[in-house]
Amino acid sequence: MATTTTAPAQPATRSDRHRMPARRWFSELGWRHLVGVVAVAFALFPIVYVFSASLSEGGTLTGSNELFSDVSGSNYTALGESLFWTWLLNTVVIAVATAVGTVLMGAAAAYAFSRFRFRGRRAGLTALLIIQMFPQMLAFVAVFLLLLGIGNVLPVLGLNSKIALIAVYLGGALGVNTFLMYGFFNTVPRELDEAAKIDGATHAQTYWTIILRLVTPILAVVGLLSFISSFGEFIIARLVLQSERNWTVAVGLYNWVSALLEANWGLFTAGAVIAAVPVLLLFLFLQRYIVGGLTAGAVKG
Repeated sequence: MATTTTAPAQPATRSDRHRMPARRWFSELGWRHLVGVVAVAFALFPIVYVFSASLSEGGTLTGSNELFSDVSGSNYTALGESLFWTWLLNTVVIAVATAVGTVLMGAAAAYAFSRFRFRGRRAGLTALLIIQMFPQMLAFVAVFLLLLGIGNVLPVLGLNSKIALIAVYLGGALGVNTFLMYGFFNTVPRELDEAAKIDGATHAQTYWTIILRLVTPILAVVGLLSFISSFGEFIIARLVLQSERNWTVAVGLYNWVSALLEANWGLFTAGAVIAAVPVLLLFLFLQRYIVGGLTAGAVKG
């Protein structure tokens, strides 16, 4: 008598156990991917369009409606015949100096507010928070008159001076940056300060050798935000820098398209593409600090 054997049932794999119907997958997860793809396409299209316009020899934006229909490097070659690279160098120097100064000033103020207790501490924090609500450009008339008067005595800090522009930027460096750093400094245990004090360290040694190393993420975030804001700032830079050789990229690019009948959008887009490279490189270099710096800085002190 023949016997029949049945094959043992195969155990369900991990993918089988977690597989869900297509409708349920789309309702729970799929729509998020769809929204993400649409958002990425929406963000990338202007970049692709500007890059296509920079390769168009016609020098117009309307002629670039058909992407990459006309590919030429003449606009990038023409940048070398202009003052664009001088403007870019001016912008990088101003942005780096402003970022470094903002980080040093903001970190020192945040450390004082976080570690010391003094009269007016709470009022000072509140004042910094309120002042940063008003953009610096609201005071451009006062800035112009102030630099005009200072320039008569000390020309290096007067109009048409890059040092004066850096000083103006640093004048508005406190405020939200200090408040953001203050929240991060509060996350550093005070026991470290006490241990360093027992070992004989001064406040300066504790600040420079211990605290600053622990708050590196927020320093990177504030430096990046300050670099980006000063790199693309236009109103104050146009007000202070008057000679063409001292212009920043934002002022120089605007000058190329300010005249409607003589606007050269080809040079403008080519310069915009190249000007975006320093910001992109700095962002990629500091991106590992960004999430930690922003989230920890939101902790209430």
